[in-house]
Amino acid sequence: MPHAEIIQKTVAFTRKTLENAEGGHDWWHIHRVWTNAKKIAQTERCSLLVVELAALLHDIADAKFHKGDEEIGPKTAGKFLRSINVDQQIMEHVQQIIRNISFKASFDKPKFYSKELAIVQDADRLDAMGAIGIARAFSYGGYKGREIYNPEIEPNPNMTKEEYKNSSAPSVNHFYEKLLLLKDKMNTATGKQLAEQRHAFMEQYLEQFFSEVK
Repeated sequence: MPHAEIIQKTVAFTRKTLENAEGGHDWWHIHRVWTNAKKIAQTERCSLLVVELAALLHDIADAKFHKGDEEIGPKTAGKFLRSINVDQQIMEHVQQIIRNISFKASFDKPKFYSKELAIVQDADRLDAMGAIGIARAFSYGGYKGREIYNPEIEPNPNMTKEEYKNSSAPSVNHFYEKLLLLKDKMNTATGKQLAEQRHAFMEQYLEQFFSEVK
C-alpha cells in the first residue's frame, strides 16, 4: 500500500476513535503533533512513515483514560496497523514509540531508542509547551476537577513515577512538575530550537499569573 494511502487510512481511524476525547488529547492535539513531527523530520535522517504513524497513533488509547493500562495504546495501534497490512517491523517500531513517548516513561531507565522516537517525542512535548500547552494543562485539570491554584500546595518537581501518575495537584503546579522541565529534555536540534520560545512564553505567563493572584 502506498505511503499516502496508509496515512490517509490512519488519519480516518484516529479522527473517528478520538471524536469524543478530552480537549487536550483529541484529534487536534494529534494533528499538531503530526504537523510538528513532519517539520522536525525534515532535518533528520529517519523513516518518515514510522514518524507519521507514531505521531498519528501515539495517543490512540492513552493510559490515563484507560485505568492506567500502559499496553492498551500499543495494542490498539497494532490491531489497526495489522488490519491495513502494515509491515510487521514498522508496526512493532510504532508500538515501541507509543510505549516510550510519554513524560512518565522518562522516569524509568530508557529501554528503547530510535531517531523516530526522538522526533515524535519532541513533537509531542512541544504541544505541552507555549500557549497551547497552557490551554491543555487547564483543560485537563478542569476535566479531572482539579484546582487552578492553591498556594498551600507546593509543586514537587522531583516526583517519582508513581507520585506523578497519582498526582491530583492544582494545574499551576503542573508547570513546575512537567511543562517547564521539557525544554531541557528535547532530543533534536530543531525540537530544542522550537522549544525555546514556547518555554519563554510559559515563564511570561506565570509571571503575569502570580502578579494577579498576589
